[in-house]
Amino acid sequence: MPDAIRPLVAYLRVSTDRQGKSGLGLEAQRAAIQVFAQANGYMVIAEFEEVETGKGSDALDRRPRLAAALTAARKAKCPVVVAKLDRLSRDVAFVAGLMAQRVPFIVTELGADADPFMLHVYAALAEKERAMIASRTKAALAAKRAQGVPLGNRTNLIEAQAKGASANRTAADAFAVNILPVVADIQARGTVSQRGIAVELNARRVPTARGGEWTAVQVGRLLSRAA
Repeated sequence: MPDAIRPLVAYLRVSTDRQGKSGLGLEAQRAAIQVFAQANGYMVIAEFEEVETGKGSDALDRRPRLAAALTAARKAKCPVVVAKLDRLSRDVAFVAGLMAQRVPFIVTELGADADPFMLHVYAALAEKERAMIASRTKAALAAKRAQGVPLGNRTNLIEAQAKGASANRTAADAFAVNILPVVADIQARGTVSQRGIAVELNARRVPTARGGEWTAVQVGRLLSRAA
């Protein structure tokens, strides 16, 4: 642990009034931030809580406590810390806007060394994961509704499966585009084996497309898809 204690401004967010009133999620975020701070030589000098959605182009305008956290961090010349990236947003454009505020952010689950580029990549992965889930659901429902077939009728099952597979391939290609910069960074740092890359992706808490951990086989498939 460093000898000098460095300041941090903490930001905690829940997305519903019900969660805000119950405190659901806030204590877990606070605990994660405290553990990170103690382990890495930081001290939380101010804390800001917010009950607001992370969606929408005007999300920052509707999150005055985040704006206050940014102001406090600028004054103290220190980073803003959050427990998880989605406490800021899963939206890449929103995260990019925050990076433009010239206030450093630390995400405890990603570690102190995750730079702005990596935060963009992780946000892109989260956004893509959400889009992939929505795409699969829409494709399945659209296939079942094709030619007026009501939901629950298995007549179009083969067609639905084919459309679902096509949607999955498209989503997998998009996921690969987002994850490859992370792999390139790992390779540039000297890790080139598929097993080593898998270990590093898991160490960085980068999930697979299904939200699991990486194996050498999955890394090989990713690199083959890229090729």
